Amino acid sequence: MKIDLKFKGDEEFTTVNQNGNKAEVDMRPADQKQHQSPTELLLSALGSCAAVEIVSMIKKRRKTFVDLHAEISGERRDEHPRGFTKIHLKYIITSPDLTDEEADRIVSLATTKYCSVAGSLKAEQTHSFEIVRG
Repeated sequence: MKIDLKFKGDEEFTTVNQNGNKAEVDMRPADQKQHQSPTELLLSALGSCAAVEIVSMIKKRRKTFVDLHAEISGERRDEHPRGFTKIHLKYIITSPDLTDEEADRIVSLATTKYCSVAGSLKAEQTHSFEIVRG
């Protein structure tokens, strides 16, 4: 795996993967921000990594999958390096026939076993879920 990073301007960069897919990175103050910061991208990567696994496992169990939404929050150290100390992933799954027990197992496996981003982080990670019957 390889990523090329290019300077775009003060506090702004463009990254490109081997397939040519781009992501914009922005370290500007919040009132000037146009893209996600590196730490926001990390939370996005973590949430989407586990989400892919969750959707796949729901479908493999032949449950009806309608939608998925996640709320990802992180707490960071005050001192440098300001790495994450705690991260919480909450998945809101819309499915009329997924049970709480199945969702608990699926979300647990996705966030603790199958997500390689989660396995790469030192921060304490917790997860929860909510099922919307729709």
